[in-house]
Amino acid sequence: MLPSQALLPAVVFALAALQALASDTFMAAVYEHAVILPQPSEEPVPASDALALMNKNMDVLEGAIKEAAQQGAHIIVTPEDGIYGWQFRRESIYPYLEDIPDPVVNWIPCTDPSRFGPAPVQERLSCMARNNSIYVVANMGDKKPCDSSDPSCPGDGRYHYNTDVVFDTQGRLVARYHKYNLFRGETQFNYPKEPEAVTFETPFGKFGIFTCFDILFYEPAVVLVSKMQVDTVLFPTAWMNVLPFLTAIEFHSAWAMGMRVNLLSANTHSTSKAMTGSGLFTPEGPAAYHYDSATEEGHLLLAELSAHPRLSPTYPPATNWSLYATSIKKFPGENDTFSGAVRKDIFTFRELRHKDGNYTVCQGDLCCHLVYQMSNKRRDEVYVLGAFDGLHGSVIKYHWQICTLLKCPSTNLSTCGQPVETAQTKFEMFSLSGTFGTSYVFPEVLYSGVQLAPGEFEVLRDGRLKSKHGTSKPLITVTLFGRLYEKDQPHPLRISL
Repeated sequence: MLPSQALLPAVVFALAALQALASDTFMAAVYEHAVILPQPSEEPVPASDALALMNKNMDVLEGAIKEAAQQGAHIIVTPEDGIYGWQFRRESIYPYLEDIPDPVVNWIPCTDPSRFGPAPVQERLSCMARNNSIYVVANMGDKKPCDSSDPSCPGDGRYHYNTDVVFDTQGRLVARYHKYNLFRGETQFNYPKEPEAVTFETPFGKFGIFTCFDILFYEPAVVLVSKMQVDTVLFPTAWMNVLPFLTAIEFHSAWAMGMRVNLLSANTHSTSKAMTGSGLFTPEGPAAYHYDSATEEGHLLLAELSAHPRLSPTYPPATNWSLYATSIKKFPGENDTFSGAVRKDIFTFRELRHKDGNYTVCQGDLCCHLVYQMSNKRRDEVYVLGAFDGLHGSVIKYHWQICTLLKCPSTNLSTCGQPVETAQTKFEMFSLSGTFGTSYVFPEVLYSGVQLAPGEFEVLRDGRLKSKHGTSKPLITVTLFGRLYEKDQPHPLRISL
């Protein structure tokens, strides 16, 4: 029989678990971390130096985790690269890596740290979770030995993986995910041989996890939501601000609405790298988000989310994204178009020359239709309707179909598609739709000052993104991001085989 003092924590935990189980909601947290970076080095540093640097970052993360737990959070997500940064070559990152076992081993590093060899980072993360009774999600590096019997084994005899780990409230390792879609600069890491669809159950819903660039691809992102039916996606990221759209908060909020799932997005924070923008996003829109390009401060976000959004009475119905747009050929009227670049993607644009009107612009198989009315037509501000249907990306190319109502930086039409952060023009109404060849379309509206517009627009079941009332703030973009996964180029691992 357990002594009463030993029994009390078990009783408290059991009651907390039952309370979470009985609840339809949970408290979620993400922390945007200004990472303390190592000095750039061509050669590996001593393991002690690597651990000292990682402990500095984990000191900051531990403070955020404690604060989140004290405010009632059940789970906290920390960023990609949040423990050691990104300034590495393959050789120099090795001292920062640990051997991360498969969670089936049922391991609590906090109480058994040496079971799989030295694991000081996993031990400390595990203890953070255990000591604060909170699920902790972190990003770190995994190393796995290999030899000549494996034809794809790297020359140094080991695999390096960009890895997410999850520890439960007891400090148990419950999930490990190896990033499958590496960004072009991640030469220090290897691709896992197969894409991983990692899920785990909690008293407050079914969770899936992937990392940063993964969100743009069918595997693992769509697989987790559409096939594995997760309630919430955990998303450590290091996402750069790429205006006029695909900013972190804009696209990640759009993805959550388009996929009709919760997304817990924790970004790294670096003004020199233009990285910022974290949020707690839901099928109905952002519950909380943060965007800061001016300071070097970290930021903690918390919000109460639906544990099972598909069961919520406010869960958005399924949308036929091309139903309305394919029912009309084109809006009548002027048909003069011009080309403009959004980064390296060439859009077809039409200028909105009047205070109100109906416009159509087409590119490839995509036609975008817009009905709008401005509150006032300013001479010093130009807006365009744009369409893009094609491959985007340099090393890894993936297919987009995009319809956008977009503010230009100046009255010179050659600037349309360049970054814009501010505007003065408000709209009485807008309705944007497109002849999308995919059911995966992500809607979002961005206001002046890089602010989202929760509750101020709706998506109709026939595929129209429509304002509910007049815009409360000046408008930068109204965008429908469509992804044609079947037209993507093969994954680099498949090309090399």
